[in-house]
Amino acid sequence: MNSLYKLCLKICFFLIVAEGVSWSQHTVRLGDRREVFVDNFLIQQKHNITIEMHSPEYEGRVLQFDQPWEGDFSLYTTIIKEGTLYKAYYRGVRTSGHDNSTNEVTCYAESNDGKVWRKPNLGLYKINDTYDNNVILMDAAPVTHNFCPFLDTNPKAVISQRYKAIGGSRKTGLIAYVSEDGIHWKKLRDEPIITEGNFDSQNVIFWSEPEKLYLCYFRTSNNGIRSVSRATSSDFVTWSKPVAMEFGDTPLEHLYTQQTSPYYRAPHIYVAIAARFMPQRQILSDDQAKALNVDPKYYGDCSDAVLLTSRGGNLYDRTFMESYIRPGTGFENWVSRTNYPALNVVQTSETEMSVYVNEHYAQPSAHLSRYSMRIDGFTSLKADYKGGEIVTKPFIFSGKELEINYATSAAGEITIELQDEKGKAVPGYSLNDSQVIIGNEITRIVSWKGNEDVSSLAEKPVRLKIVMKDANLYSFKFN
Repeated sequence: MNSLYKLCLKICFFLIVAEGVSWSQHTVRLGDRREVFVDNFLIQQKHNITIEMHSPEYEGRVLQFDQPWEGDFSLYTTIIKEGTLYKAYYRGVRTSGHDNSTNEVTCYAESNDGKVWRKPNLGLYKINDTYDNNVILMDAAPVTHNFCPFLDTNPKAVISQRYKAIGGSRKTGLIAYVSEDGIHWKKLRDEPIITEGNFDSQNVIFWSEPEKLYLCYFRTSNNGIRSVSRATSSDFVTWSKPVAMEFGDTPLEHLYTQQTSPYYRAPHIYVAIAARFMPQRQILSDDQAKALNVDPKYYGDCSDAVLLTSRGGNLYDRTFMESYIRPGTGFENWVSRTNYPALNVVQTSETEMSVYVNEHYAQPSAHLSRYSMRIDGFTSLKADYKGGEIVTKPFIFSGKELEINYATSAAGEITIELQDEKGKAVPGYSLNDSQVIIGNEITRIVSWKGNEDVSSLAEKPVRLKIVMKDANLYSFKFN
């Protein structure tokens, strides 16, 4: 009997320990980071709540590729916001030809608000007997085919290399350039930094503060489908062996560009507003293409933009297979390689952020357009008039107050309960204690009977229960 009793104690102890390990593995360490509802990562249960994708609003053309060194085949745009200055980088080339042509140049434009853009005369290169142009890189093929810069936020980055960039082809590999001001560039070294890949697209690179690594996402092929691989580096020079990105159980589609970048308000979430390419899905007739003066080789396919996200590693989340930005009306928006999003989402007002899209490819009217969206407004939790609720997975936060980004109708509302790890309401933070939240605000501090202080629950496993009616919740964070 004594032996059996000891055995039972051992089994009970094992189960308790195992449960503790299991529980610990399922508790998210949230800290004070912002969570946006682009996936189901934090959701444990939901009833009559959906995750809704919000397509950006078209705001019109902002940059016409109308200079002799720019033209119909300008593409692969990158937008960088440094302080109050917005910077655009893009390929300039007037006529079609082979990729990596010596005719390709890298152009630069800038803006003080992200809405009105100018092309400064930089005086760096002589074109058509004048230095009055906005070219920052020339005679550097194949780098000028797909030159893609970023502002290095690595705390260890040296000032002379605050800006870094890559470009190249399968033959040359990805060649690195560096700059202090983002205008005057030089090679980091002659040898490429990454050599395994197709690279025949815009390949992106950035410093990931959460992963403490440089990340590069670049074009590869997956059974003949245009796809993406990822490599990492701690010093920007020596890179890991590429690993193919996976897409879960969703269908593979041609991704011509992927534009993966950390979301500036939640840098642990990488947002990819990608160009989905539909080969041989022809919309225009020969006569329609001729009337628009579309290059004859560029109207046999069509494209749009889709939304992907990643939380690191080699996995993309495709919660949404539907189009994020549909082609506009008019046949000029239905040609090959148009509707390609620029790299990076940037804030353009206190309540708005913008994404830019290359449109009218292979046509004299080629240009860059701006699309706007609410801050954090890629997606949201949505409840209809009947109402619904979600319960999050257990998480550990740091901070003293809960901030939300939300919108309700005049009849709608949101209430929030803080629960312990077992799903029981914490006294003083129940739904009955919660302020009924009504309105439309980017920033709102939640209170319970007037109390906004949640610091007593910091560093302890808790859950959120969120009850909504005719409302949207875009994000939350603990401050």
